[in-house]
Amino acid sequence: MGACHGNLNGKGGLKLSLRGEDPAYDHLALTRGALARRIDPSSPDASLVLQKAVGRVPHEGGVRFPVESVEYRAIRNWIANGGAFDSPPKLAKLVVSPTRQVLAMPNDSFQLKAVAHFADGSSRDVTSLAAIETTTIGVVKILPSGEVRKEQDGETTVLVRYLGHQVPVRVAFVPDGPAPDVSVLKSKNKIDELVAKQLQELRIPPSALADDAMFLRRASLDVTGTLPTADVVRKFLADSSPNKRETLIDALLARPEFAEYWAMKWSDLLRNEEKSLDKKGVQVYHRWIKTWIAEDKPLNEFAREILAARGSTYENPPTNFYRAVRDPQARAEAVAQVFLGVRVNCAKCHNHPFDRWTQDDYHRFAAFFPQVGYRVLSNARKDDLDKHEFVGEQIVFTNRSGETTLPRTGATAVPKTLGDDRSPADDADRLGMLADWIANPDNPFFAKAQANRIWFHLFGRGLVEPNDDFKVTNPAANPELMDHLAAAFKAGGFRLKPLVKTILLSRTYQLSSSTNAGNAYDSSHFSHALIQPLEAEQLLDAMSRVFEANVQFNGYPTGIRAGAVPAMSQAGSGSRRGGASMGERFLRVFGKPERLLTCDCERSEEAGLLQAFQMINGEQVNAMLRKPDNRLGKLMDRGATDAEMLDELYLAALSRYPNENEKSKLIDYVKSKESRRAAWEDVAWGLVNAKEFLLRR
Repeated sequence: MGACHGNLNGKGGLKLSLRGEDPAYDHLALTRGALARRIDPSSPDASLVLQKAVGRVPHEGGVRFPVESVEYRAIRNWIANGGAFDSPPKLAKLVVSPTRQVLAMPNDSFQLKAVAHFADGSSRDVTSLAAIETTTIGVVKILPSGEVRKEQDGETTVLVRYLGHQVPVRVAFVPDGPAPDVSVLKSKNKIDELVAKQLQELRIPPSALADDAMFLRRASLDVTGTLPTADVVRKFLADSSPNKRETLIDALLARPEFAEYWAMKWSDLLRNEEKSLDKKGVQVYHRWIKTWIAEDKPLNEFAREILAARGSTYENPPTNFYRAVRDPQARAEAVAQVFLGVRVNCAKCHNHPFDRWTQDDYHRFAAFFPQVGYRVLSNARKDDLDKHEFVGEQIVFTNRSGETTLPRTGATAVPKTLGDDRSPADDADRLGMLADWIANPDNPFFAKAQANRIWFHLFGRGLVEPNDDFKVTNPAANPELMDHLAAAFKAGGFRLKPLVKTILLSRTYQLSSSTNAGNAYDSSHFSHALIQPLEAEQLLDAMSRVFEANVQFNGYPTGIRAGAVPAMSQAGSGSRRGGASMGERFLRVFGKPERLLTCDCERSEEAGLLQAFQMINGEQVNAMLRKPDNRLGKLMDRGATDAEMLDELYLAALSRYPNENEKSKLIDYVKSKESRRAAWEDVAWGLVNAKEFLLRR
């Protein structure tokens, strides 16, 4: 147990390996530690390890098992036989049944069975010996016999663990009732088929399809990070062709904003920030990423280019990945998380408590990276006290002398890939071998990790959530769909655009965000669209589009969109140099990440008082609102009527026309004011502060 004898320092003088992952170490602790007083072969029942476990001697952990238990007899017999270090047959696999169970009333329990299959061909029912735990408190109660009983309706994952093997069991207790109508999801898209199948099983009815205005706004924000123009909205809403949504998707994927927006997402992950890379490094790196996405080249090759990169950080842009991440362990964690969807950092100091990765796995994977070396050609940093700032070209090269060690043994760590334990030859290019392994179409992690990330960015939630944390205890919400998306991504040549189009064409993506009585509490099975706040860049660019007012960013030309800026300048980072532009300050307040982590989690979208003040009376909103030649000024200069102005603002801000009630009240409001310009500024201010504007629905 991590909270007791299995923690870093042990407890009460007894330290064991976490979850018994190191039997040899534990044997020494039990038989030789504390002057060998923990076991007594001459009088087994008097052994301290048994006395404490049954409560005959005070034990902070309480009674662990009774005297008449199987556990007591097993340990007592082992002690009586001399406490030898036996080498039992290696566990080959753990078979648990069932691995998935969905029950409706009156059924409120089921029995788990765990069978251990050993390398010598023998097998044994170990249900009573396995550790059976649940990941969600309050949904089920697990009895020592392996019976799982319902406590309330809901879903959870039950983890069955025995001798280092872990098997997840998906469990759902659902209300009794007929299967819901899922005909809204009837289509030729496999995504819809798999979502509908699960919703029927879980008794969750899907929402209706989103109307054209909602779909247009959502797709435009998700694909390009921008709002559609008023003219695009007019044409789309007036179009009566049956395939207009597919036509729109194709047009969005072809726009330059698509490459800019998804380059921003990858720049967040790859730590494309100015302090480490300097301004030129940031720009060449961003340009390379953007070009790759615009040309829709395979993302597995994108990963290969980055991981195998050597040379000048100016002339070979992907080398900036290693310039930003300068520690072997940090590189290993970043590569595993970004390209494989695996968080291995918990295995740095001990075996991973919730996954299969051992401490040796961690350090052997990290052994791919210590030979990355740097030749700093110049460093004209502005702050001599800041050792993390670099300004100038660097050369990334292979330093053959670098090695890491295994903390457990002190031996040199031999590089090994995760999961399949492949190692490079002694004189081989380690980074090249790793890059080839990750880019290989048969890599067991890459396709799922990237398909899940794409799904996350289009739905606001991954099938595996967090989207970069694939592990045994965190299975996909819809495993069949996860497998299908990975296969589709692979079949499409690992290209971004085909998978994005397939997802957007699904009725699952096109469902409304308006919920019904049966799905209002569903947040993980995609029975309706999730309502999300606009990202910082989306919000600022949306305001810029509504007001037709440019935003200025330090070091970039006037008119550049927030979503197209390669990285924020160091002046905008909150450093003591100051000098952040108005737009940069706005983005910081609304959660734009500093790009110091290789994780989507660094971006914050939680609302706060500072954000509210920015929208209600912030400098950026006021500057756009009062700009003489903004959209309001242009409309008034050309003599637009009040009705025309209202239509234009609604189309630009909300991607729809105002309804009759809105039209009547707002035009009456404008007519009641002495200053027409001031009145229209009030209307525009109200629109950009409306929930409908601030949220992606």
